[in-house]
Amino acid sequence: MILVTGGAGFIGSNFVLASLAQMDEQILNVDKLTYAGNLNNLTSIAQDTRHIFVHADICDNEWMLSLLLQYKPRAIVHFAAESHVDRSIHGPAEFVRTNINGTFSLLEAARSYWSDLNAGDKAHFRFLHVSTDEVYGSLGSNDAPFSETTAYAPNSPYSASKAASDHLVRSYFHTYGLPTLTTNCSNNYGPYHFPEKLIPLIIANALAGKALPIYGDGQQIRDWLYVGDHCAAIHRVLTDGRPGETYNIGGWNEKANLDVVHTLCDILDELKPALTGASYRKQITYVTDRPGHDRRYAIDARKIERELGWKPAETFDTGIRKTVRWYLDNQAWVDDVQSGEYTKWLEKNYSQREKSVDVKLQESA
Repeated sequence: MILVTGGAGFIGSNFVLASLAQMDEQILNVDKLTYAGNLNNLTSIAQDTRHIFVHADICDNEWMLSLLLQYKPRAIVHFAAESHVDRSIHGPAEFVRTNINGTFSLLEAARSYWSDLNAGDKAHFRFLHVSTDEVYGSLGSNDAPFSETTAYAPNSPYSASKAASDHLVRSYFHTYGLPTLTTNCSNNYGPYHFPEKLIPLIIANALAGKALPIYGDGQQIRDWLYVGDHCAAIHRVLTDGRPGETYNIGGWNEKANLDVVHTLCDILDELKPALTGASYRKQITYVTDRPGHDRRYAIDARKIERELGWKPAETFDTGIRKTVRWYLDNQAWVDDVQSGEYTKWLEKNYSQREKSVDVKLQESA
């Protein structure tokens, strides 16, 4: 059995679905079901007896330890986290609580459980912590991509909280011998992505005839990783990774945000043309940039390819087309997650952002 935290969220639910499709092993799925946790992500396995869902908070150390003692998993894969930079700017406290205190609570429960295992089970146990490339800070246009030895330089409350959790995980390996693994991934995209992030937000807004908000000049560069590739990499690290090691997971797909939006508009123009006949590009609107917005992220994923034989299967072109098609085919899922709370969040985050004064950029897009 594998215990998965945050298994009703975007990456976590994709991991759970992939695991049950590829392996005959039980999954204990622990999720607090915050705004981004959605049991509808798991509808297809609702009747699968290998999937056990528990509504719980990783900050509850006693509850987590009791689950470990009851179900006796061979591994923990830790996805549970607050993950949206904009939300961390508006309310950092929850990021500290979940990402730092929650990880600490889970590590303590895991250490207690692991310490009492027999020698064989103890040797095979793994604690895999899923993290982000944002802990490394921002790159200049000519800087080399982030490697596993890049110094940490987080620039937002979100990335700072994830950096702290990474350090805690590392310390539990070096201090207590807990067999930990850490992965730092680039920007994920794909099915079940909550529509506050760039790609699903643009798709949802485009189809609804709403503005497509672009922060600043839209030239912030990210390395895009299809979520299915990310899940495959996590499986590979869990199976073959060396305890105490960190593995960067990237898609080798550096794209400026504006280019991503243009690609989405062009695919939607092809697959779901607007009733007006106009290109979705006409809906692009430039808004005031995010405070402290990192300019460029890029992942050097050669270590995981060299040591574990993993590399992404999807190019950006194939992955983004799959993603758009999924959202078009699953509009009911999108409608369901766009609840009152989601609407309130969009209003809070975007209503106070003035349109960019550089109208010429918008008109030429």
